[in-house]
Amino acid sequence: MKTDNTAPKGLEDVIIGSSTLTLIDGHAGTLSYRGYDISDLAENATFEETSYLLLYGDLPNVQELRELRQNLSDEREIPPQLVELLRGFPNDASPMDILRTSISALSIYDPDLHDYSPEAMLRRAIRILSKTTTMIAAYERIRNGTDVIPPRADLDHASNFLYMMRGDAPEPAVARIFDKCLVLHADHELNASTFAARVTASTLSDVYSAVTSAIGALKGPLHGGANEAVMEMLEEIKVPEKVEAYLKKAFSEKKRVMGFGHRVYKTIDPRAIILRALSKELATKNGGKEWFRISYKLEEIMRTEKKLSPNVDFYAASVYHMLGIPTYLFTPIFAASRVTGWTAHIMEQYTDNRLIRPRADYVGHHPRKYIPLAQRK
Repeated sequence: MKTDNTAPKGLEDVIIGSSTLTLIDGHAGTLSYRGYDISDLAENATFEETSYLLLYGDLPNVQELRELRQNLSDEREIPPQLVELLRGFPNDASPMDILRTSISALSIYDPDLHDYSPEAMLRRAIRILSKTTTMIAAYERIRNGTDVIPPRADLDHASNFLYMMRGDAPEPAVARIFDKCLVLHADHELNASTFAARVTASTLSDVYSAVTSAIGALKGPLHGGANEAVMEMLEEIKVPEKVEAYLKKAFSEKKRVMGFGHRVYKTIDPRAIILRALSKELATKNGGKEWFRISYKLEEIMRTEKKLSPNVDFYAASVYHMLGIPTYLFTPIFAASRVTGWTAHIMEQYTDNRLIRPRADYVGHHPRKYIPLAQRK
């Protein structure tokens, strides 16, 4: 039965609810968290400040930030049973599968899982945010046959993750670049993973189930997995001189060039502008000029030939690579940041909840009569 209010394919531009968290102006190419422009936050705020902003509604004062940092530090350890679970996974398993399973298992050890008070929800959000990086770093160490490194209380969130993964504390400049990446990925309105989280939360399921749903959506190559595909493309091209030939072949084969275009932005993704600058900075410092030059040439040709601009995944790939992060960890690290936005959205959903239950526009068969089995051809 056809209806007059048929939704566009993929729910493009359909408003499904209200939120106080993130504003995207796709035509102007702007993004803000609770009224603060993303470029302002990336330049001046730490990831901890940004997390406080999303979870609590305002930027913290000195004391509030100190308390958040202490709470994050206190929650970094993961249960030893979970470490053993990580040890039992095969080394060639998808890290996103590992993260999805680990977050789900983590719920078993939550001391106040079914306490839905605002205070308990905030404690749980901080707990998940803090432990997610520990789980990712622990599995990376186990995967490579090295000892799991316990977290350090004296390091900030970004530095501690790099320390747990590598075994040595990063230089402040490197940690700051990674911190900016976390700020840029913290939230992005009702993208696929956030919508999945809110749908699950709307059933009044627990926050771990909602985050697990989000991770499942983020895993897809059209969402979080796009950054890994971008790096694979850069490695295939190898040198800037081969960009034109690569794109010519991709165009002729109608192959999708990952990292370009966006459902919401009609101009360049504002996060891509910041990441482009970070990629150039790292290329200058760390001798990764080829990765930046390949990326920039791809951007130029795609803009000229296809009128497409890069999205957040495009320059994130070269930035993460030059930070020494393995390609297979790009999407889990995306999740380690976005869990802030997910939990903020989940709490917002609980605050004014109604079960999310849309309808479908039926385009199937008209009414038919049942035919006995023996009479069917």
